[in-house]
Amino acid sequence: MARRQDTRERILDAAESLFFQQGITATGVDRVAAEAGVAIVTLYKQFGSKDNLLREVLARRLDSWCGHWNAAVAAAGSPQDRLLAVFDAIESFRAAAGPVQWCCFLATASERPSPEDGQPDPVFELLEQDTLLVTDRLGELAREAQCQDPDAVASTLLLLYNGVLSSLLRGAPSDPVALARRAARSVIGYTLQPS
Repeated sequence: MARRQDTRERILDAAESLFFQQGITATGVDRVAAEAGVAIVTLYKQFGSKDNLLREVLARRLDSWCGHWNAAVAAAGSPQDRLLAVFDAIESFRAAAGPVQWCCFLATASERPSPEDGQPDPVFELLEQDTLLVTDRLGELAREAQCQDPDAVASTLLLLYNGVLSSLLRGAPSDPVALARRAARSVIGYTLQPS
């Protein structure tokens, strides 16, 4: 069983690296298999399709991201700091994650059209799950921080969060996390309910 798990992890590692450095569309499963040191039939036996492989890569990233965010929230000393912990989580996640150009979820969304006619798309559903997770959690944390309009604060922080992720692709500004954290702190301070 351990060997099968090692094979699966090698395939996921190779796919993550290639999909998010070279592009999802530009990377064929044959290239992923070669990078992982497995036969294409082994890749298909493990995942069934490129879409399933992509979904598993994203699910693994989302699980890792949640772990980093949970740890950052747990380490925060105040309700306002818990709300700002999303930026601490970006820093720790980026430090621990393999090299990618930017956010794997935004990269996937930029390469895939929305499904048409209500057709189920497990990859798109995971993209929506990520967006909902971030949006809902920021709203919850903004309510705990007693912001006057928690939904507006959550939306503003989501905008700053997305801006950080996009700035990582552009490479400018040079420290988008610190700038976003400072802007978020201003937004939170402005919207706190009077005691």
